Amino acid sequence: MASLFSGRVLIRNNSDQDELDTEAELSRRLDNRLVLLFFGAGSCPQCQAFAPVLRDFFIQLTDEFYVLRAAQLALVYVSQDTTEEQQDLFLRDMPKKWLFLPFEDDLRRDLGRQFSVERLPAVVVLKPSGDVLTLDATDEIRRLGPACFANWQEAAEVLDRSFLQPEDLDDPAPRSLTEPLRRQLTPDAFPNLEPWILASRTATQSQEFPHPW
Repeated sequence: MASLFSGRVLIRNNSDQDELDTEAELSRRLDNRLVLLFFGAGSCPQCQAFAPVLRDFFIQLTDEFYVLRAAQLALVYVSQDTTEEQQDLFLRDMPKKWLFLPFEDDLRRDLGRQFSVERLPAVVVLKPSGDVLTLDATDEIRRLGPACFANWQEAAEVLDRSFLQPEDLDDPAPRSLTEPLRRQLTPDAFPNLEPWILASRTATQSQEFPHPW
């Protein structure tokens, strides 16, 4: 998938606007993932209305506050804005894990022609191979929300990497210090574990306090 942006720069939508400008960095962010190409513009009323829907869709799949492990999903905003200021304003409230092309990169326009984008907003869903899975998923995202990701994942035959560690060093920490233990220390995982150890774990869990939020 990284080959689509080979020789280009992608920028993370975080406060530092980190640049991904090497093949290794692009591969780390894009390979073995479903990639959404979001074509939109800040001056487009329909895009303004759809953006919060797409933002929530993405967050619920990739923010580990909502899921135990982030989905193998990446999103690249392909701006159709007429000015860089419009692009920056549009991205201001969007997730920091979104990627985008520099405003001066002509690939923004070329991708629109390559994927036959005829209206805004449009969300092209690409398989890890780079093949098109869906030419425009905007209506599907509106109707099904995060549930449609499972359908895409199955159709695209994305390799499950749930056994790997999180890739982002800035990913949120576990919700509590004992969360990794709760995930791993189960009777099924350790059939020969002494009963008193499991009993001790249960007692420890009962003392945990819920988050204030």
